[in-house]
Amino acid sequence: MTVSTSLEGKVAIVTGASRGIGEAIARTFAQHGAKVVVASRKIDGVRAVAESIGKSAHAIAAHTGKEEDCQNLVKEAVATFGKVDILVNNAATNPYFGPFLNIDAGAWDKTFEVNVKGYFFTAREVARHLIDRGAPGSIINVASIAGIMGTPLQGVYAMTKAAIISMTKTLAIELAPSKVRINAIAPGFVKTKFASALVDNPDLNSNIVGRTPMARVGVPDEIAGGALYLASDAASFLTGHTLVIDGGLTAS
Repeated sequence: MTVSTSLEGKVAIVTGASRGIGEAIARTFAQHGAKVVVASRKIDGVRAVAESIGKSAHAIAAHTGKEEDCQNLVKEAVATFGKVDILVNNAATNPYFGPFLNIDAGAWDKTFEVNVKGYFFTAREVARHLIDRGAPGSIINVASIAGIMGTPLQGVYAMTKAAIISMTKTLAIELAPSKVRINAIAPGFVKTKFASALVDNPDLNSNIVGRTPMARVGVPDEIAGGALYLASDAASFLTGHTLVIDGGLTAS
């Protein structure tokens, strides 16, 4: 067996792909041969990403917190490229930053709607598509180290990421007979707009870097490398795993 990270002949959906980690993953997949459907709640951002990637990319607007949008996303991806082999669930929200006890019901519900329901709805649609085709596939859920450690000021966000890790394990077991692999990535602190409240705050950044053995925050391409591995045949015997990419923070 020759180990390869080529994605030639594969079609991938990447949600939350208008910027940051999702954009980096989409570009990396395309560079390694995949056709990529880039999705986001607003079309303008992903359209720009798709146009910059070229003919191997297609942009779709989808609010992944809505089940109908998840269904339509997969249908349009199949209509455009003929199939789906890979899904990266990356779209997420974190509307509340503060003491856990002070969160309101609206922010709670929105966080779970996008971060948990959205991941499940999209994973289910892709899994059903793969099973109907009798084809192997790879589903990658972008979680967070917030889901495996106590995370003050981000309590509900952390809960959703822990739920994603649990969902990944259960679906991995249930879908293994169908040759559908499901893994998660738990990024640490990465320089993105999404994480700007943390990494762009001098005091918080200093605290993060001081606790990280590699003494820096990550960049989106470093997460994309992990996604490429999990999506490719190089990870053909790996399922139910959470790949932590955090510069050693949780190890310390």
